[in-house]
Amino acid sequence: MRLGPSPGDTGRFVGAWSDLAGVGRDHLRGGYSRHAFDDAEMQLRDWFTEQATRRGLDVETDRNGNLWAWWGEPAPGAVVTGSHLDSVPGGGAFDGPLGVVSALLAVDELRLRGLTPARPIALACFAEEEGGRFGLPCLGSRLLTGAVDADHVRRLHDADGVSVADAARRIGLDPAGLGPDPARLATVGTMVELHIEQGRLLRAVDPAAVVGVASEIVAHGRWRLTVTGQGNHAGTTAPADRADPMIPAAAAVLAARRVLATHPGAVATVGRITPVPGGTNVIASSVSLWLDVRHTDATVTAAVVDAIVADVRAEAAAEGCTVMVQRESMSDRVTFDPGLGLELSGRLGAPVVPTAAGHDAGVFAAHVPTAMLFVRNPSGVSHAPDEHADAADCVAGVRALADVLETLVGDINPAAGHLGAGDE
Repeated sequence: MRLGPSPGDTGRFVGAWSDLAGVGRDHLRGGYSRHAFDDAEMQLRDWFTEQATRRGLDVETDRNGNLWAWWGEPAPGAVVTGSHLDSVPGGGAFDGPLGVVSALLAVDELRLRGLTPARPIALACFAEEEGGRFGLPCLGSRLLTGAVDADHVRRLHDADGVSVADAARRIGLDPAGLGPDPARLATVGTMVELHIEQGRLLRAVDPAAVVGVASEIVAHGRWRLTVTGQGNHAGTTAPADRADPMIPAAAAVLAARRVLATHPGAVATVGRITPVPGGTNVIASSVSLWLDVRHTDATVTAAVVDAIVADVRAEAAAEGCTVMVQRESMSDRVTFDPGLGLELSGRLGAPVVPTAAGHDAGVFAAHVPTAMLFVRNPSGVSHAPDEHADAADCVAGVRALADVLETLVGDINPAAGHLGAGDE
């Protein structure tokens, strides 16, 4: 195995990465806005299909809008790698696409090593991982594994009123086919997702580490709070005559920070607020806000939400408003396969760290042995335009992913006619 990236390795990564650089740029927010089945994401899907086909891989779209590129015939025991192509609004360049580009380049690396896989490899691009369009993260993988009700998903709408069913039709999917895909799931033997690190845990554990291995994903969820008051004139309505839903909404923002003092290790964020009608000189008639809460323990996550909602209800009662709370998603703590994690950590000499970010790998972990690799992020910034990874570190990530795949799929030696590393 070569020890460091050569100029050619870095050049191949930069060349592949540059293909994505102009797709889905958000000139208002900065960064990128690429959402499930929109024009930007479809352009990236076309790019992936072209790149995979150029490598001789067979590409297909499953019933839930997930893309698969196969090296070898689909069969049980396949090793799956990849990530997603969508982003949060105004997100960074690396979250999602790094895992997809790295999967393609890992195939190139394995071929340079002369590997002939003893079992199939699938490169996957999962639909709507971020939930940036329809509000439900890991939509494609949840549908595939049966982790979410398909009828519920078909009824979800984006901010423009477009349903998942209508969006699916737009790209040629039959919305009636959305839902569990046991035959597809049965082909997956192991899954490994590579991702940019989100946060600073890797650096805290080992400042010199370029690649890390995930141990777990903490419990996390999203809640929508709708506060309803009375719309009115901002200039002519006396304070005593107001039922202003923005006041309880503001209480939610403050409570999300204040409640963490009594729940160590938790994080809570109000990342989006939408007033109706949204005029500068108008007291809103209603305000919707979205709350994101995370903690290692799902019971603590629920307690944080309850404490925040209690503050909002109290403020709403004082203001003469009502509050409706709707849970949009909830994921319990996910522990990745410990044996696989230790094996990969030993193979790569990489530290093992938890993450508070959700991933498609976390959905698959309930069904098959699953692992995640992280490439270090010098800034620790993610879900924002400043998200960054150095090209040399990304190349090291590609090499690490190739090492992992080589370990998992084994090698058919044409001369000896037997399995090599990872044989069964």
